[in-house]
Amino acid sequence: MEESRAPLLVHLAELRNRIIRSVLAFVLAFIVCYIFATDIYEFLVQPLAIAFGDDTGRRLIATSPQETFITYLRVSAFGALCVSFPWFAGEIWSFVAPGLYKNERGAFLPFILATPVLFIMGASLVYYLVMPLVFKFFLGFENPGGNGGLPIELETRVSEYLSLVMTFMFAFGLSFQLPVLLTLLGRVGIVSSGMLKKGRKYAVVAVFFAAALLTPPDIISQVSLALPVLLLYELSIFAVSMIEKKRSQSEDDQPEYPAGP
Repeated sequence: MEESRAPLLVHLAELRNRIIRSVLAFVLAFIVCYIFATDIYEFLVQPLAIAFGDDTGRRLIATSPQETFITYLRVSAFGALCVSFPWFAGEIWSFVAPGLYKNERGAFLPFILATPVLFIMGASLVYYLVMPLVFKFFLGFENPGGNGGLPIELETRVSEYLSLVMTFMFAFGLSFQLPVLLTLLGRVGIVSSGMLKKGRKYAVVAVFFAAALLTPPDIISQVSLALPVLLLYELSIFAVSMIEKKRSQSEDDQPEYPAGP
């Protein structure tokens, strides 16, 4: 009993150390990001600035004394999470990899490497393409007033704007993990390409429903999220079918031994 508990305690101690190192990495990244919080803010505000165009009189507002300070803290935490994520992934991989066979490590490593790449692709799509379109759509509802009416001009709170941008980037980055998830499930045999093809119509409904929940209530942002995710779903079907093809070929290459007497 004591012998069986010893390896478990060793693994728990290793896990504790890796969690501590990950937290320290996040704290260090948070401090650095807070130093450059103004630069991160200026980067995140660019989609709205592009939508405003040449109107230099535009601004974001703060409605409470502590709002700007809290906003910089949230921006720093968001930046720290993005910066320290590769460290988190490395710690997880270093903890799990020794328990895998060599062929298993070679099989799972590409998925570990693809995760941050796909997240960056999703976040970049929303930052450079979707958000400027969404803000132009919202700005189209402004009203110059006249004839006794009061004008309507967007003056959004800085905290609300940054919450929207960070939520949007996180939602797109997370949605772009769909190929990794489905391909891993296909590798372990939980799903098959046939199952994914049969469930395509349900996937379309689920993707648009998720897009409606994760994005603002406008058709541009919802379609902008749903279409890339559906494309990734189709790529997942192709990836799972390739895995099944390789698996069947490896089974066919296995030598057949004669039955015993």
